[in-house]
Amino acid sequence: MTRTRSLRSLLVSLVASLVLLAAAPARAAETSKERAVPDYDGRGSEPTTAGDVALWVPRLVLLPPYLVSEYVLRRPLGFAIAGAERAGWPAAVYDFFTFGPNHDAGFFPTAYFDFGFRTSVGLYTFWNNAGMQGHDLVLRGSTGGKDWLTATFSERFRFGPGRRSSFTLEAMGVSRPDYMYYGLGPDTQKGELMRYGQDRLQGRLTFETRPTTATLVRSELTLRSVEFRPGGFANDARLSDAVANGLAAPAGYTRGYTLVRSELTATYDERKLKARRAGVFAGARGAMNSELRAAESFVTYGAKVGGFLDVNKRGRVVSLAATTRFADPLDGGEIPFTELVTLGGLEPMRGFYAGRLADRSAAVAELAYRWPIWIWLNGSMRAEVGNVFGEHLAGFDAKKLRWSGTIGIESTNPAETGFELLFGVGSETFESGGKVDSVRFVIGTTNGL
Repeated sequence: MTRTRSLRSLLVSLVASLVLLAAAPARAAETSKERAVPDYDGRGSEPTTAGDVALWVPRLVLLPPYLVSEYVLRRPLGFAIAGAERAGWPAAVYDFFTFGPNHDAGFFPTAYFDFGFRTSVGLYTFWNNAGMQGHDLVLRGSTGGKDWLTATFSERFRFGPGRRSSFTLEAMGVSRPDYMYYGLGPDTQKGELMRYGQDRLQGRLTFETRPTTATLVRSELTLRSVEFRPGGFANDARLSDAVANGLAAPAGYTRGYTLVRSELTATYDERKLKARRAGVFAGARGAMNSELRAAESFVTYGAKVGGFLDVNKRGRVVSLAATTRFADPLDGGEIPFTELVTLGGLEPMRGFYAGRLADRSAAVAELAYRWPIWIWLNGSMRAEVGNVFGEHLAGFDAKKLRWSGTIGIESTNPAETGFELLFGVGSETFESGGKVDSVRFVIGTTNGL
């Protein structure tokens, strides 16, 4: 009966619509004699302005990235994810890899591919609220072969109102043969690539608190020991061979170093406020570093400021930001080359390999766009302009800048679920023509989803 009534209602609606359409011309002829057509949109007869025309400029500029984000990423992924959810796959996978009534413990396999480096596979295990509320344990490890190993153990205690504060103890060991070194300064070339190996042991104590939703304060104390070895990858040149043939060794390379680091970071980010459609974000950090083997010290510090706009109140966020970073020795000492300011990889200018650009300071401007794809995933696009320079941006010149562009998918909370799919490119300096100098492709996760 319900279906019959629905069909009857539909037929009645169609007949009524046809009657109204047939009567429309006659009614229009009658009413046209009585009154003018109302100004429904409220614009009156105002002429087109220069501002109206200017709006087409950003529309045309943003059209290519919009088409890529909409038809290459969002819609295909949305279709696949919706199908998987209807089939119950995410819940089934989550239940398989996690345990307990609240899924407080579990494990996930991990894999990470970064074009230009060795591929790694591993395992991520966790136990939240281990033994008591607010006590979390994490153990993760990965390997890319017999001389590529990494392992990390962390223990976190969450406390305070809403458990917005925490202490974290972390121990980590990394041994890799495929690190990149191109030299220092803004003008390094793609053909200058040399590989080296590094063994690093590190312990870290972190205190973190959120006085407000938008504010984060973090204090870290780190003890780090680093040794260098020849290493290598594919047929790339090795830094050890170049040093043996007369190249001046970068600071710290021949002897390694042991470092005590004390760092303070403070950030304010109105993007954390869900009701805020537009706003600002800013952050600053500074660290005192003591190199124990050479009895030398140096400081590192930097800041980032920017603003954002949620274009439709649905998490499609456009942001513009500027970042500066510095590293200064104290009393004329040296800074180990792996502790200098670097760009690329997980740092700004992500279209470049990790460690591709290194020197005493850096400046970067970033235009970014992020949009939601799934509960755990965001799409992202970044356009960046910047480079590294000498002491306190010495030698800064617009001609020395490079550009970087990336598009991809990333976790909504990278610190907890480090999934990443990214394609990026980076350029030579504008002075050298601004041609593409780097092509980067990354896919994988280092943490559990």
